[in-house]
Amino acid sequence: MIPRYTRKEMAAIWTDQHKYELWLRVELLACKAQAQLGIIPESSLNNILKNATLNIPRIAEIEEKTKHDVIAFISSIEEVVGEDSRFIHLGMTSSDVLDTALAVQMVEAGKLILVGMERLRDVLKQQAIKYKHTICIGRSHGIHAEPTTFGLKMALWYDECNRNIKRLTQAIDDAAVGMISGAVGTYEHISPEVEKYVCSELGLKPANVSTQVVQRDIHANYITALAIAATLLEKIATEIRHLQRTEVLEAEEYFSAGQKGSSAMPHKRNPISSENICGQVRLLRSYVIPALEDNALWHERDISHSSVERIVLPDATVTFDYILNRAIDVVENIVVYPDNMLRNLNVTKGLYASQKILLALINKGLKRQDAYVMVQKSAMETWSQSIPFKQTIIKNADIMQYFNESELEQFFAFDEIISKVDYIYNRLGI
Repeated sequence: MIPRYTRKEMAAIWTDQHKYELWLRVELLACKAQAQLGIIPESSLNNILKNATLNIPRIAEIEEKTKHDVIAFISSIEEVVGEDSRFIHLGMTSSDVLDTALAVQMVEAGKLILVGMERLRDVLKQQAIKYKHTICIGRSHGIHAEPTTFGLKMALWYDECNRNIKRLTQAIDDAAVGMISGAVGTYEHISPEVEKYVCSELGLKPANVSTQVVQRDIHANYITALAIAATLLEKIATEIRHLQRTEVLEAEEYFSAGQKGSSAMPHKRNPISSENICGQVRLLRSYVIPALEDNALWHERDISHSSVERIVLPDATVTFDYILNRAIDVVENIVVYPDNMLRNLNVTKGLYASQKILLALINKGLKRQDAYVMVQKSAMETWSQSIPFKQTIIKNADIMQYFNESELEQFFAFDEIISKVDYIYNRLGI
């Protein structure tokens, strides 16, 4: 991912430096385990631990010739360790190092993402409480429906955020799997005790069964969990983009001092963060298919997955981490316009009360479709002639034979909405 959309905390996890450090750690832990089993002499182990160091330019130089990154890595270590280097990588295959180190990176990236997700959840909860009773119009198909509250939008996102945290936590736990089982995963040339030790030291679980690789359904699940969580960020951003439209302007992104919205038009204040989030979610979603396709490899393994995940895993985590933190900033600093919400709610001149009147007529004993026709007649008059709905109802003798004007007034109040929102919040525990 390009630096413009990368946070340094996440970028550090996917550097070549960190990758090679993890490879070396896996190799050294394996040597320690082999020494405990009496396979590597103590003096040789001490020499390996003392002298095995990284030389990344040298690794790159060797790889130019070998066309194999792990061999280049091991060869560079052999040059500084000397004769005892024969014990390094003993009984192991490349994927023992690659997949075990990759699991550590996935866990590290996942934990960083979880910190952000928990922060987003906290911010959504704060805003849900702040705007709990801020009345606004709810929309279906983009058309005014019935009143809701702005806080309830935040509460819905808060609830979904909790589900995503659970999904991501499980996916990260599933990804915390390593293997040190040798070629095709049979332990023919290395003891399972080595795998147990290495994985324990790295905070991983040994794979129950592997071929020459950890199975890629684990990685696909991880990417899919990220993609699902990203759709929440897109949902939030899409809503804010709509609410910031000039004709609506119920909420907008914070516009900082000195910020510019357009090179041509000085008046512009654009929802650029929300648009950026929506755009990058498209990219992140596209990684799900190749991640799924990585699971079906030839026989015990091939490396068709390798080139994919070298791109997909860093890019997906870097992208998600970036837009997650951008979404947190947008939600935390959102500017809300309650007066505009009430103005927009009244654009349809009270039509939001149509269902209340429909249900009240049904409660008076009318058949539903008969009552619907009666209310729709007045509603369409309001639509076509821009007459307040209350007036078209009063003019409708078929309806008014069942109500007096005092009863009619209650249909346009928000008391019921407020009480039911309280019920929803109680169920959410906020």
